[in-house]
Amino acid sequence: MPRPVSTLPKAHLHLHFTGSMRVETVRDLAAKHGLALPDALTSGWPPKLSARDERGWFRFQRLYDAARACVRDESDLRRIVREAAEDDAAEGSRWLEIQVDPTSYAPFVGGITPALEIVLDEARKASTEGATQVAVVVAASRVRHPLDARTLARLAATYAGDGVGTVVGFGLSNDERRGVTQEFAPAFEIARRAGLALVPHAGELLGPTSVETTLEALRPDRIGHGVRCVEDPRVLEQVAAAGVALEVCPRSNVALGVYANAEEVPLRTIVEHGIPVALGADDPLLFGSRLADQYELARQALDLADEELADLARGSLRASRAPADLKDAALADVDAWLANPAAP
Repeated sequence: MPRPVSTLPKAHLHLHFTGSMRVETVRDLAAKHGLALPDALTSGWPPKLSARDERGWFRFQRLYDAARACVRDESDLRRIVREAAEDDAAEGSRWLEIQVDPTSYAPFVGGITPALEIVLDEARKASTEGATQVAVVVAASRVRHPLDARTLARLAATYAGDGVGTVVGFGLSNDERRGVTQEFAPAFEIARRAGLALVPHAGELLGPTSVETTLEALRPDRIGHGVRCVEDPRVLEQVAAAGVALEVCPRSNVALGVYANAEEVPLRTIVEHGIPVALGADDPLLFGSRLADQYELARQALDLADEELADLARGSLRASRAPADLKDAALADVDAWLANPAAP
């Protein structure tokens, strides 16, 4: 039998804060605050989604906003960080970079700075108590003004670090069909000067031109998704030449209708072009799958052997901002995972 992917050491680099919640948690928080949830988060979970058009994205965003509205105090924020770390630890993740926009929670805790500090403090606590070490990526939103992104970049820079409970990256999320990528370049320059990893989304809802524009305008270290670069051989080669890692989230690609089925996800094409890949769960709350599911999909639907899964895990660790000693230990354990016979 194949080796269990849940024991394969790995890093998790693409997980959104609200989207990381267990469905039971969002239901608990809704009850706690007297809020109603859409059927898709109760009796109809996991929801049937699509983002092929604006209407489909609106439904996805409405569900995300409904879940985010349930996060209303410090204990809620801490619970999400703690449970994300616990869930990652159960699936072999040694290092988690959880992505958060503190603007969303600022009204309930006194501002964006307290919101971020709460998340960072709980990340430190979770790291001392569990097997997964947790750091933070601060993410701006494409649907807000680029000046807001600069504010968040300056905040991220203030808490920049290279270990647990620090900000290690700066991202750009939400519907990539909104906003002008080039207008966010000043925010990314602030983050670059602070030594943060630059990790914008691109190339999921839009095609290879979105990836090319992001490479040129933001000069990222990693790209969230980026899978549609394969549609243009020239852009695919640009990604490979740039040494940029792609955070590939197979099940969310299928759930959002980017690909009709798991077999269409171009993971093998990306890997064969020498592009580093870190598999991610994206938003488990809405897609109904966590980190280990992404590796299991790669094995079953894309026919990747254990040696190839081990390479993906190594890629995730090398693309992370984990401390060198953690990376070295985890990489050695990947070799040990591969050297062991298949589990009974």
